[in-house]
Amino acid sequence: MPDIIHFMKTALTIAGSDPTGGAGLQADIRVFNHFGVYGLSAISALTAQNTYEMNAILKVDGKFLEEQLNTLISDIRPDAIKTGMLFSIDAVNAVAKIIKGYEIENLVIDPVTISSTGTSLMENGVLDALKEELFPLAKVITPNIYETTAISGINIMDEKDMERAAVELKKLGPETVIITGGHFEEVRSQKPALNKVEGSEVRSDGETLDLIYDREKFHHLRGKKVKGEYHGTGCAFSAAITACLAKGISVLEATRKAKEFVDIAIKNAYSFGKGMRLLHV
Repeated sequence: MPDIIHFMKTALTIAGSDPTGGAGLQADIRVFNHFGVYGLSAISALTAQNTYEMNAILKVDGKFLEEQLNTLISDIRPDAIKTGMLFSIDAVNAVAKIIKGYEIENLVIDPVTISSTGTSLMENGVLDALKEELFPLAKVITPNIYETTAISGINIMDEKDMERAAVELKKLGPETVIITGGHFEEVRSQKPALNKVEGSEVRSDGETLDLIYDREKFHHLRGKKVKGEYHGTGCAFSAAITACLAKGISVLEATRKAKEFVDIAIKNAYSFGKGMRLLHV
């Protein structure tokens, strides 16, 4: 029998642990598996959360995170890497050191910032560290509209604002900027919406718009929203892109596949707890 595992691609997630499995590294690994990619992981933080609240975060020491990564990658070199919640500046610096040291090319950054209940998922200064240390190393960054506003300083109210913000984010060094627009209809209607806990979002019927900006032009991927609150959408999206990049798929095609995958996962989501639904991945 042929050793098919030998030919399998690998992807590494560096993210927080989510006890629900709906987001964070647990969800990332399941998404990698769905795309036929072997999942590796390094924990950047531990969380006490469920489908409706975040109660506590315990950061992993930056030196230990670096030790996790160095030990792993010296043995198994991943074909692509994604980052989720990087709670501390030390964690950002550790990841940047490893990416530079091993010359990793397929880096996807999901800049998770704040929970749906208002809990910060970054210590002070982490967002600036991300912009300075990791964005220039990234093949892709995948902020949502609210994260994009925080990073770029541009208040997004319409499609043109998204494009202007994407141009500003591109100046920070990533090869491709993808602004996820699950909240596009709420923003355009000037309605309040929740941010995400490692990728959660509130959805109501309306339009979604994911904007891709690379070195050449803008690409607009439109869709229809599904009512409800969903946990892990951003994680699943960025993990799907990472898996596709590991397999040698282009960024644009990877984004299309990721969008289709997340849409199906939302439509078949589970309602296990009292709060947000968990994606079927």
